[in-house]
Amino acid sequence: MRSARQGLATILMVLATAAGAAAAQTPKPGGTLVVGSTQVPRHLNGAVQSGTATALPSAQLFASPLRYDADWKPQPYLAESWELAPDGKSLTLHLRKDAVFHDGKPVTSADVAFSVMAVKKNHPFQTMLAPVQAVDTPDAYTAVLRMSQPHPAILLALSPALMPVLPKHIYDDGQDLKTHPRNSADVVGSGPFKFKEFKPGQEIVLERFDKFFLPGKPYLDRVVVKINPDATNLLIGLERGDIAALPFMTEPTILRRAKDNPAIVMTSRGYEGIGALSWLAFNTARKPLNDVRVRQAIAHATDKGFITKALNAGFAKPADGPIVGTSPFATPDVTRYPLDLKKSEQLLEEAGFKKDAKGERLTLTVDYMPGSDVQGKNVAEYLRSQLKKVGIAVQVRASPDFPTWAKRIASHDFDMTTDIVFNWGDPVIGVHRTYLSSNIRDIIWTNTQSYANPKVDALLEQAGTETDVEKRRALYAEFQRLVTEDVPIDFLTVIPYHTLMSKKVHGMPEGIWGMLSPLDDVYLQ
Repeated sequence: MRSARQGLATILMVLATAAGAAAAQTPKPGGTLVVGSTQVPRHLNGAVQSGTATALPSAQLFASPLRYDADWKPQPYLAESWELAPDGKSLTLHLRKDAVFHDGKPVTSADVAFSVMAVKKNHPFQTMLAPVQAVDTPDAYTAVLRMSQPHPAILLALSPALMPVLPKHIYDDGQDLKTHPRNSADVVGSGPFKFKEFKPGQEIVLERFDKFFLPGKPYLDRVVVKINPDATNLLIGLERGDIAALPFMTEPTILRRAKDNPAIVMTSRGYEGIGALSWLAFNTARKPLNDVRVRQAIAHATDKGFITKALNAGFAKPADGPIVGTSPFATPDVTRYPLDLKKSEQLLEEAGFKKDAKGERLTLTVDYMPGSDVQGKNVAEYLRSQLKKVGIAVQVRASPDFPTWAKRIASHDFDMTTDIVFNWGDPVIGVHRTYLSSNIRDIIWTNTQSYANPKVDALLEQAGTETDVEKRRALYAEFQRLVTEDVPIDFLTVIPYHTLMSKKVHGMPEGIWGMLSPLDDVYLQ
């Protein structure tokens, strides 16, 4: 009898445990997800603005044709299915017939056509949709993107953070889309959450859209983005329970504190598509940085180990090339510049820079992007002391705010600058812009290095139309080899983005775009 009772007790315990696990895995509807952010969006329309500050709310308000999983594979969203023509010059999207905008009007191919051409015209990533010439709409639920040449990045370009589908009946009113009043007030999309309130610099409030086209979703009643430039205050809010999620956290003190807190879940997943790199950019049009030997000397004098381990407390990884290591197009076959002060001095001597009576060879100025001391100011101050060892006097120039820094760099008024730049999934979208000589423009995050190499231009042009993955990989491998030889940029670190969450948060997107994806699967337990 005792054995039977013990067996029954064991069975009951197993059943209870299984029931508890099942309950924990069953999404619970309702609740408010409070997201903390240090980033301040100007508005909420990702069709005309790049960056995480706008993309996060935009991906909730606006649905896109496709979404992406963790294996870099496109998944249906507004488009149920799609076909790429054999010649790669057209993409046919078959849209859902049950999607409506937040004002109740149906989402049709006319909206998709309008949005694709609006993004092409207004988004800062000019290479992203450059081959798209027109969008045909043979019926209300079929959109055909016509391209002048094969465009291997076209499917990635239809992701939530890059291709919000806008309501044509609202935005096609003759007003400038970049300054349209509905970018910030009474915003209407077809995403899982609808607009409630936007207090610039303070908070964004989104509410559940009950007629969202995916049955039963979203689970949350509300998403609130609380904006505070002080990451420590946001972390305190997470510890206190006022905030449930903190994406894009990088500061070592924040990450160390979160790692030691058993009540906080910390993950680096979901940033693979973003591909954030920290680097030191050189103005190659200015003497003496127009001499590759000077750029190579600076690279050899820079200790990436110190930057990753000391400045980033071991959370960052060294970066060695223009394509982030999580990309399928990254290659290990690049020119690296290990710390070697003797080699650095030798290169400077060969370039004709001798030490004067004070031990100085030349003087350079370094700027840094405001907003992140670890990736900006601290690196700049480190370079001032480190480059002094090889006879380079460095003057650190601070900018009072981001617009001032951006204007200086965009107008090519700099010697060197620290920067943070994203790959944005496919090299065509986020990498080409930095190295094409045709993109040397007075706009931030273009080829502000004034870098020009005809071989690189030719490789990127070819890779931008090649649809065979292995051939593209070979072209990008050669591109990475050439760029790391020329050193228009000294690649420093892969930005250690992490998401910090309360343990009550479940279903957070783990695809390549992380929280720049719709939060329709998120629930609170």
